[in-house]
Amino acid sequence: MNLWLLLILALLVLACGGVLYLAGRIRKFTWIRKLTGDKPVRAFFFCTVLVTAVTALLWLTIGYMNAIICVLHLVIFWIISDFIFLAIQRYRKESFERYYAGAATLIFSLCYLTAGWYLCHHVVETRYQISTDKEVGKLRVALIADSHVGTTFHGDGFRKHLKTIEAQHPDLLVIAGDYVDDDTSREDMLECCKALGEIQTTYGVYFAFGNHDKGYDPAQSRGYNEEDLIEALEANGVYVMQDDVELIHDRFYLIGRKDHFDEYGSGRKTMQELMENLDPDKYTIVLDHQPQDYFAQEEAGADLVLSGHTHGGQLFPLMVIENLINITPDDQVYGHEKIGKTDFIVTSGISDWAIRFKTGCRSEYVIIEIEGE
Repeated sequence: MNLWLLLILALLVLACGGVLYLAGRIRKFTWIRKLTGDKPVRAFFFCTVLVTAVTALLWLTIGYMNAIICVLHLVIFWIISDFIFLAIQRYRKESFERYYAGAATLIFSLCYLTAGWYLCHHVVETRYQISTDKEVGKLRVALIADSHVGTTFHGDGFRKHLKTIEAQHPDLLVIAGDYVDDDTSREDMLECCKALGEIQTTYGVYFAFGNHDKGYDPAQSRGYNEEDLIEALEANGVYVMQDDVELIHDRFYLIGRKDHFDEYGSGRKTMQELMENLDPDKYTIVLDHQPQDYFAQEEAGADLVLSGHTHGGQLFPLMVIENLINITPDDQVYGHEKIGKTDFIVTSGISDWAIRFKTGCRSEYVIIEIEGE
């Protein structure tokens, strides 16, 4: 948690510097110079107040994290735009009469962040085809993760997404963690659990914990604890899995793991322990919120591992950087990968956490078509 605190403090410092930088750039607009009598100090003060007020408005409406994201994107785009227009100006050997670089930055930033907002709030379907030589037949699995209820939708919105998933006629729905967030209200939690109880599948709904489901802050902040969540899920027919193995219809195994962070608390079983007594001829699906145990899962002989947690890398170019240099402990950021005989799928999530923009991916639910013997 100290690392998160340092990260947030660093972002706040960058945002404050960004506000001052933007104030210095905005004062170059002609209308600002006219309004302030072309006096640099007065213009800078006016622009600082203006940018601060807009940032504060964003803070109040979409949260401090998203306000910071907007400021930092604007700074980056402004630097790039100034460089481009400076190069054009030198090429044409003539100065621009107006500050086109600033206007271009504002327009592009608005379009870019609007697209990021849309990609985060608009849920699409992603479909994968998986083949196996095991006798599982045809199996359709619906996967969701990282709903963080209350961020981009509440109970009613979650119910609508589940109806869309139900229309795909899945054999089962699996939830790979972070179903609720640290500040998801009790009302939203209960309403979403009711919605899960209404969805029709062949074999039911299965849930494995993520790092946010139990809450980093005790129940006082959101009005319920881990036991209340489990009770609400099970009351609506959801199977809560914590290092549990379920043989479903004598066709395939479903393994729901405790979250990776439980290794530092109550502990969780290894993949070898979970699979040591299973029939190796039967297909095995593993729910593991954080994609950080690929070697052990492949070595243990799991057939399909489903995860979330990464949010698909969230913002461009963070997902590209993470893929190139592995700055996090995640074995995969997004998508489908096959290692040996094990298929791994990481979803970008059906919603989001504190950041309500996705510029490196999009919100999704996943349909996995498994084709066996």
